[in-house]
Amino acid sequence: MAESNLAQPFKEHNLTEAEYQKILTLMGREPNYLELALFGVMWSEHCGYKNSKAQLKKFPTTGPQVLQGPGENAGVVDLGDGLACAFKMESHNHPSAIEPFQGAATGVGGIIRDIFAMGARPIASLDSLRFGDLSQTKTRHLLDGVVDGIGGYGNCIGIPTVGGEIFFHPSFQGNPLVNAMCVGLLKSDRVFKGSAVGLGNIVMLVGAQTGRDGIKGASFASEELSDQDPDKRPNVQVGDPFMEKLLLEATLEILDADLVVGLQDLGAAGLTSSGAEMAGRSGNGITLNLEKAPLREPDLTPWEIMLSESQERMLLVVEPEKVAAIERIFDKWDLLAVAVGLVTDDGHFTLKLRGEVIATIPAAYLTEEVPIYLREQKEPAYHAERKKADLAAVNQYGDFTDLLYKLLASPNLCSRAYVYERYDHMVGLNTVIRPGGDAALLRLPDSKKGLALTVDADSRQVFLDPYQGGVLAVVEAALNVAVTGARPLALTNCLNFGNPEDPEIYWQFVKATDGLAEAARALETPVTGGNVSFYNEHNGAAIYPTPTIGMVGSLEDLERRVTIAFKEPGDLIYLLGQSREELGASEAHYLLTKRDEGPVPQVDLNQVKALCRFLEQAAQKGLLRSAHDCSAGGLAVAIAESAMASDLGGVLNWRSSLSSGAAFFGESAGRVLVTLKEDHLTSFLALAKTWNQTTTELGRVGGPDLSITHNEVTIKAPVASLKKAWREALADLAAI
Repeated sequence: MAESNLAQPFKEHNLTEAEYQKILTLMGREPNYLELALFGVMWSEHCGYKNSKAQLKKFPTTGPQVLQGPGENAGVVDLGDGLACAFKMESHNHPSAIEPFQGAATGVGGIIRDIFAMGARPIASLDSLRFGDLSQTKTRHLLDGVVDGIGGYGNCIGIPTVGGEIFFHPSFQGNPLVNAMCVGLLKSDRVFKGSAVGLGNIVMLVGAQTGRDGIKGASFASEELSDQDPDKRPNVQVGDPFMEKLLLEATLEILDADLVVGLQDLGAAGLTSSGAEMAGRSGNGITLNLEKAPLREPDLTPWEIMLSESQERMLLVVEPEKVAAIERIFDKWDLLAVAVGLVTDDGHFTLKLRGEVIATIPAAYLTEEVPIYLREQKEPAYHAERKKADLAAVNQYGDFTDLLYKLLASPNLCSRAYVYERYDHMVGLNTVIRPGGDAALLRLPDSKKGLALTVDADSRQVFLDPYQGGVLAVVEAALNVAVTGARPLALTNCLNFGNPEDPEIYWQFVKATDGLAEAARALETPVTGGNVSFYNEHNGAAIYPTPTIGMVGSLEDLERRVTIAFKEPGDLIYLLGQSREELGASEAHYLLTKRDEGPVPQVDLNQVKALCRFLEQAAQKGLLRSAHDCSAGGLAVAIAESAMASDLGGVLNWRSSLSSGAAFFGESAGRVLVTLKEDHLTSFLALAKTWNQTTTELGRVGGPDLSITHNEVTIKAPVASLKKAWREALADLAAI
C-alpha cells in the first residue's frame, strides 16, 4: 500500500522530499503543520520562481528611464516632467480555466492592486488571452466568461480596458491563458515600496475580511490541470470591484498624507507572501496576531487565515502614532483597517494566536532560501523537423482575393470588436487611440505628452523556434508602440509555459528567455518585472509556449500621434523594411494546412532599433499620415486593416523577386506600412536614408476598392465587403 501524506506530510504542500530535507536542515527541527504550509506556498513556483529565477537573471533591468525594476509590486519608469509610470503584467490562467468569470475578474483586481501599491493611480488595463478551438462549446464558454470577467471588474472600478490581443489554437483547449496588465501614473519622487522598516512599527491589515476563497491558490497555480481532477472551485477567488475602488481611493489618500512606511498587495499566498516578503526585503521581522485578523467566517483555522487569497486586501506598515489617522480614513471609506502585528528586529516571520507562538520562521528562509533549479534541457525532435516543411500551399491556392477574405474572417485576424466593445475603454476620458490599432495611446495629465501601451505575443512562432520567437515578441511590441510616434521605454512580461520538469519544456523556456533578453537589450527596453506561469498543461499536453510582452512608450507631442488608418485620397503608400520569402509560421499557411511549421522569420535587431527611432522622428516632423506594423497575416492584411480603419481603398502595384504568396501573406518581421503626403516625400526619403531604412513605394490611397498587384498578380475587393467579413466574423464564430 502506498504511503499516505501523513507519513510524508511535505507532499500535502507540494514539496519534494529533497526540499523537505532542506527545510529540516535550515530549521534544525521538524516544522509544525502551519510552518510547513508556509514553506509550501512560499517555495511554490508561483511565489518562489524556483524553476525560473536562474533564467530571469539574464534580463536587462536597468536604464536611465528605470526608477524601479524587478522585486517590488510593479516596475516604474520615468516619463519626464516629474511624472512616472508604474506597470506590470501577471497571469490568472488556472483559476480562469475553472471559473472563467471570477478567474479573469480577480486577475484584473490583483494587478490593479499591484499598481496602486506603488503609489500610482491606475489609468488603464490591457489583456492577452489564449483559447482553444472556437468551434468547441467549452472554448466559447471560456471566452465569454473571461471577457465578461475582465469587463465586469474594469468597468465597475472605472479603469478603462484600452487594448489587448487574442489567439485561438487547439493547444490551449484545456488550459486557457489570461494575462492582465495594468498601468498607473505617479510622481517620480513618490515611489512607494513594500518593505517592513522601522522597529516597533505597526502592521495593519486593511480592506476586505478574510474568507476561505482562494486557499492554496498559489499551490494550485503550480499544478497541471486534468479532467480527472476533483472540483477546484474552492481555489478560485471571488472579487468585488466596488470594494476595490474604495480600497484604491483610501490607499492613495493615506499615501498622499504620508501616513505609510510600506505597503503590499495581498495576492498569491495572501497574508503569508505579503508578510514574509515585506519582512524579507527589509531584513527585519514581522509578528502577526492572527486573532486580530477580521474574518468573514469565524471558524477559520490559522493556516486558512494565512493561505487565504480573499481579494481586496492590503498589508501596511505604519508608525504607531499614525494608526488612528489611517483608521479614520479607512472608516470614512467604509473599510476595515486593523492593527494585526509589529515590525521586529529578530528577522523572523512569527505568528501568534491569543499570545501563543504557533509558527516562527526566519523570513529569509521563506524568501531567500527557495531552492533554485537548473533543469535538464532537451531540444524537441519536432523543432528541427518542422523547419523542413513544404510551404507551397499558399502559392498553390491561386485565388489570393479569396484567401484575403478568409484570413480577415479567421479567428486570429478578424475584428476584436466583439470583445472590446464589452469593455469601457473611454472612462477617465484620457484614451486618445482606442482598441483596434497597434497600440493604445493615453493623454497624460497637464501635459502635451502621451503614453503608448501594448501587449503582444506569438505562440506559434515561439513553439516553432523559441529563441527567435522570444526575439520577435519584443520586436512586435516595440514596433506597435513606435508606429504611434512614441519611443518604446521598457517592458514587463508574462512567461506562460508547460511543466519545467520536462526537459523539452525547460529547453523552450531557456531559449525563449534568451531571445527575449537579447531583443530587450538591443532595443534598450529593459524588463522592469513580470510573472512566470508554469505547469500550463491539460491531461499531460502542454500549451504552446507563450512569453507575452507588455510595453510602454512615451510620445512627446500628442498632436503628432499616428494611427493605422489611411487619411486622404492621393496619399502615397510606402513599405519600410525588407520583405523576404518567409511563409513559415504564417497565418496563411496554417489556415490552408492546419499545420504549424516552417522557419520562423528572421530579423535584424539593429534595423528594428533604427526603424523605431525613424518612426519617432518622422512623426515628430509631421511626415507620416498613417503607420501600421506589418505582422500577422502579412502585408495584404496590414493594407486591408489600414483601409478598413478609414473606409478608404487604394491602388498598389509593385514588383519584386518574391513569390506573390510571400509578398502578400509572408510575415517578414521589422516592416511598417506608412502613408504620407506627396509633398513630404523628399523629406521622408532623406530621413529614411539617415536611419538606413529600406523603402518600397507601393501605390496611393483612394477609392472605395482595394487593388493590390504584385508581379501582375492582383487582389481586388471593395473595402466595405472586406470590412463586413472582418467585422462580423468573431461574433458569428462565438455564436455557433
